[in-house]
Amino acid sequence: MTWQLASILPVWALAIIGAVVIGLFSAPDQYFTWVPIVFAAAIIAAFTIQLAIRRKEGFVTRVMVSTGGALVALAASTAIFAVVS
Repeated sequence: MTWQLASILPVWALAIIGAVVIGLFSAPDQYFTWVPIVFAAAIIAAFTIQLAIRRKEGFVTRVMVSTGGALVALAASTAIFAVVS
């Protein structure tokens, strides 16, 4: 695994774990309140991880891929929440 991928996957994992936690522990009428909060946490985590690496090359691409993957994961969970609730 390359260091670029190793810096992206934790953000995706955070989004997926956040979606699962929302689905398990949140009331159905609160699903759509918590999803943006998890996405905000994923964005903060993406910037934190990428700034901690201290490499300029590909910074924007790594942040974009990190947040884009989190967005896709949370969009899929939102679709599932819409069907379930």
